Amino acid sequence: MAYDPDNVFARILRGEIPCKKICEDTVTLAFHDINPKAPTHALVIPKGAYVDHNDFAARATDAEIASLERMVGKVADMLGVSEGGYRLISNCGGNAHQDVPHYHVHILGGRALGPMLAK
Repeated sequence: MAYDPDNVFARILRGEIPCKKICEDTVTLAFHDINPKAPTHALVIPKGAYVDHNDFAARATDAEIASLERMVGKVADMLGVSEGGYRLISNCGGNAHQDVPHYHVHILGGRALGPMLAK
């Protein structure tokens, strides 16, 4: 999957589409998912053009990687799901149903989430 500079997250980063921002720093943005799958559902994305986790892990700077990882923890704390538990999901490629070709991490929580994969 190639990076599409017109994907929805790239458009959010350019300010063309609004988002319900949770927080951001110079290289990372966190916002609420517009189609939540749990009571708490947020997304954390790098501001750089990375397709998926593999691309991000291979090409991102150490500062970008650290920022994204720290932002995930910060957002989980801010949204109140750290104590009760939460799930992180990053779909990578077609078999995982990655819909947007911009690396992103889902934070889901706010209730018991059940088994990781449907049978």
